[in-house]
Amino acid sequence: MTDLPILWSFRRCPYAMRARLAIRSSGIQVALREILLRDKPAQFLATSPKATVPVLDTDQEVLEESRDIMIWALSRSDPDGWLDMPPEGHTLIDMCDGPFKTALDHTKYAVRFPDLDEAEEREKALTFLRTLNDRLSDTRFLMGPRRTLADMAILPFVRQFANTDRAWFDGCGLGPLTAWLDDFLESDAFAAIMPKYPPWQEGQDGVLFPA
Repeated sequence: MTDLPILWSFRRCPYAMRARLAIRSSGIQVALREILLRDKPAQFLATSPKATVPVLDTDQEVLEESRDIMIWALSRSDPDGWLDMPPEGHTLIDMCDGPFKTALDHTKYAVRFPDLDEAEEREKALTFLRTLNDRLSDTRFLMGPRRTLADMAILPFVRQFANTDRAWFDGCGLGPLTAWLDDFLESDAFAAIMPKYPPWQEGQDGVLFPA
């Protein structure tokens, strides 16, 4: 396993989740090393001074951004055609990673931002979610009848936002968006990326992923 690319990951991190989704879809195997964010291994910190997951070490390069890892994997093997999407899909991912993620953090971790109005930040997040909901009113997935990179890059963050208060989220009147999220949560892809692994320790190879 030592000759495989190494993926440093944390199970619940949405950035790491979407990296694992793309790697699983590609069929490329990596050595997954689960870490605890409160106790980061020295080798992880040496690999990535940024010190946030996911990080992919291919032995030729170190990729420290989740979207770069997704594209790295899918550029090598994309059997489900996730990269086959119009430029609009990348624009949606930009919106997710920018304004939506900022508003999500301000909502989920409101106690850290006492100068901000939590309700206003939640409304900012809902603006993006309503955009997605409008698209999903006419089609099953964001770019049409099948999943693409846009769906799989954005879904982990919508899941994170919904989980801040699922009962409230379900009452927001976002029926198509909620169905799209629940379809993902019930999928084989989601189940395959969410097993719990013990934290990696010095001297271990990691876990073969996908298994």
